[in-house]
Amino acid sequence: MNKRLLDTIKKLSDIESFKDVCHQQNENNPMPSVEVLEEIVQLIRSVLFPGFFGDAAVNSKTMLYHIGVNIDKLQMLLSMQIKAGLCFETSGETVVCSEIDKVSKEKASLFINLLPEIRTKLHTDVIAAYNGDPAAKSFGEVIFCYPSIRAILNYRIANALLLLGVPLIPRIITEMAHSETGIDIHPGATIGEYFTIDHGTGVVIGETAIIGSNVKMYQGVTLGAKSFPLDGNGNPIKGIQRHPRIGNNVIIYSNSTILGKITVGDGAVIGGNIWVDTDVPAGAKLVQRR
Repeated sequence: MNKRLLDTIKKLSDIESFKDVCHQQNENNPMPSVEVLEEIVQLIRSVLFPGFFGDAAVNSKTMLYHIGVNIDKLQMLLSMQIKAGLCFETSGETVVCSEIDKVSKEKASLFINLLPEIRTKLHTDVIAAYNGDPAAKSFGEVIFCYPSIRAILNYRIANALLLLGVPLIPRIITEMAHSETGIDIHPGATIGEYFTIDHGTGVVIGETAIIGSNVKMYQGVTLGAKSFPLDGNGNPIKGIQRHPRIGNNVIIYSNSTILGKITVGDGAVIGGNIWVDTDVPAGAKLVQRR
């Protein structure tokens, strides 16, 4: 090995160069796996949309078997990944692995109990996408092809896990859909039923955004925060409401930016390329001036 290579290795091994970007997990503590989480999402898709994903030969006679096999595998893989997330969060602390195992299995079971509710919400999202797009030929086309459904499915999975107190894993799941679809939905956002995003690329929905029911967005919409309030040390204050609240039956057209802790009232319409940082009354229509 030549001297130049050895010098590079020494620089990369210098603790000052990696202390903030290296995770030193405890022995026997698993790390989250993006590959396994992708498999978990595929399993959930096959359970929520049977016949579209997974075993294409599923029918009413084989449904119980199909769901049962996939749920059994899902329970095992999800428990392991939840444990990995909990171990990551508690890295450096003294924790009892047997207790983490117990908590992980319980959270996985609680999540699986929520799958019927998640499917019901996703069904409304499919209906909204189909009814809102004249180009849609069938529910099947929407489920198979629409990036918004993929992104919303990952969001609803991640949101349910987050509400169960699962760390890290929810964010990985939404970022998987973000990288695939260009739709960035934080798992902490609150989104009602019959939600649809037309086209979708470039949509950003922040952590504390609240979206009512029957809301339609187009590509390039941002529900973001304004400048962050800082604490006494100059660091951003986390955990506070900083994103918009969108009412029911709202339409937001492409490339509009809505920022801050503001309210867009029920039935409002936000035209394309509009910058909004103050409250919008119910029923209002904001459009570009000619």
